[in-house]
Amino acid sequence: MIAGDFLSLLAQAHGAILPPTVPTGAPVQTQATTVFAFHCAAGVLVAGDRRATAGNQIVTDRVEKVLELDPTSLLAIAGVPAMAFEMARVLQTSFEYYRRSQLQTLSLAAKVRALARLLRENLPMTLQGVGVVVPLFAGVDTAAAPPAPHIYFYDPLGAQFHAVNFAASGSGATTIRSILSFQDRYGQPRPPQMTRPQAVQFALQLLSVAAEFDSATGGVDPQTQSYATLKLLTPAGIQTVADSEQAQALSAP
Repeated sequence: MIAGDFLSLLAQAHGAILPPTVPTGAPVQTQATTVFAFHCAAGVLVAGDRRATAGNQIVTDRVEKVLELDPTSLLAIAGVPAMAFEMARVLQTSFEYYRRSQLQTLSLAAKVRALARLLRENLPMTLQGVGVVVPLFAGVDTAAAPPAPHIYFYDPLGAQFHAVNFAASGSGATTIRSILSFQDRYGQPRPPQMTRPQAVQFALQLLSVAAEFDSATGGVDPQTQSYATLKLLTPAGIQTVADSEQAQALSAP
């Protein structure tokens, strides 16, 4: 037992069965960061860089971290891609099964809880530190009048929180949240007032700044055709921001 190791003491004193720990020298797991979402005039813009890392190594700069679950739902992943992608596949299947079997779409509240349940079921992997997923979820409340998109963020144990204006997750989240908070309080225009071109340009600027302070966050570079994954969730559905539109936004004054 390591001195000061509470979990080992608990197991020794009370016979508690603990999940196995990762052995020393185990391969470093792949991590995917950074993602964020904010309200703009057209809806909710969900963005993610495209870098995945393993320790201090860059695995790839071509990861898609903003995933479409159905025509009105987006999942932005931060954490271990293997677990996050599997969660996305489960949600896609369950949402579609419900739609076909019940002849109606699942409510936004039910979708939010479905993701929370998957995160709770992932608790053993989270405790071991080898399967941590901290996602963002954006969905349209089709029951509202008029329908409106909403943003939710989660902790690794499955607690869900409604984000009023914006949310961010991943290694670059601190920098991005700080800039979003400043812009929302003092900037002109505020994010909820931004047009689509303004929101796209702002999102790319956020990633560029985050990449300067966090090596795990991939920035954007038109020279190497390295762009972000940007999707706009509107009451009418999901729109993907193409690389050409991102390049135009980067060149705009």
